[in-house]
Amino acid sequence: MDNLVSNLSPSLFWDCNPEIINPEKNAPFIVERVISLGNLTEFKTILDYYGKARLRDIVINLRDLDIRTIHFCSIYFKVPLTDFRCYEEKQSNKAHWNY
Repeated sequence: MDNLVSNLSPSLFWDCNPEIINPEKNAPFIVERVISLGNLTEFKTILDYYGKARLRDIVINLRDLDIRTIHFCSIYFKVPLTDFRCYEEKQSNKAHWNY
């Protein structure tokens, strides 16, 4: 297991084998899990690993993030909401309810 994945919570990768996750090849997968489900410490871990510019580029191109996460990333990376792929390409089927 790579050093990055071993420093993140195993609960983020509950549905897959963390030992086969490649931090370079699977960067969008790792970033999406940490941004959506992780805590601030895990966010700082991926920020240190990928760097702010690369992390910003990955987040901007993710397909599925909740609206709170998009707003956080917009403020943190100083990027307009409309630049996020997941903001522009919203799901056509709305959720059954809002929580």
